[in-house]
Amino acid sequence: MTDRRSLLLPGIVAAVAFAILIALGVWQIERKAWKEGLIATLGERMAAPPSLLPQRGEWQNLTPPADEFRRVRVRTQLDPKNEARVYSGGAGLRDDVKAPGYFAFAPARLADGSTVVVNRGHVDNPNPDAALKPIAVPEAPTEIIGALRWPEQPGSFVTPYAERSDLWFVRDHRAMAARYGWGEVAPFYLEMESPAPPGGVPRPGTLTVKLRNDHLGYALTWFGLAAVLLGVFGFWAARWRAGA
Repeated sequence: MTDRRSLLLPGIVAAVAFAILIALGVWQIERKAWKEGLIATLGERMAAPPSLLPQRGEWQNLTPPADEFRRVRVRTQLDPKNEARVYSGGAGLRDDVKAPGYFAFAPARLADGSTVVVNRGHVDNPNPDAALKPIAVPEAPTEIIGALRWPEQPGSFVTPYAERSDLWFVRDHRAMAARYGWGEVAPFYLEMESPAPPGGVPRPGTLTVKLRNDHLGYALTWFGLAAVLLGVFGFWAARWRAGA
């Protein structure tokens, strides 16, 4: 009876730890299935032919889970007055962006009078500053093809905007609109694929899905730790009982 009582507390602790490790492993397996589904869904959206941009009255029904990276086409009139520059040391969804620079965001007027912010593309420039002017903004209305994107949330250690250099570090088109007086804008922005302006700058481009899927490795790690815990506890319990 004394031996059993002495093993009771360590056994409970080991059992709780084992259950937690197994639960974490199962959670990673579930995350793996979710990530694979997400990759497949985004791949389908980005490979589909572009559809017409939904009407303004439908915008409130669009959501990131259901519509982000959906390809659309729309006729717009870009505003040549100003632009927002988002610094980039590279681009995780753009294979063609290798050098530091910025993405040029600009408001675009639609036929119904509403405004959509457009990421016109990348400009290679390691030291963008406030003196830069918008490049190659077409004067005539242009039909563009792009993907729907929603604003980023700033991290705890990221400054969204540097006033001195007039440079953004977060893709928040609504904050840009408020800063530059663009008025009310769509809840999403367009990641422009085409057409490229004369001279190719800013450089629009096609997005590619690059989501890491390491969940199987994480699951095996948790399951492995559970097996190690079980083995170590069993060995310790056997030694303890032998010496008791």
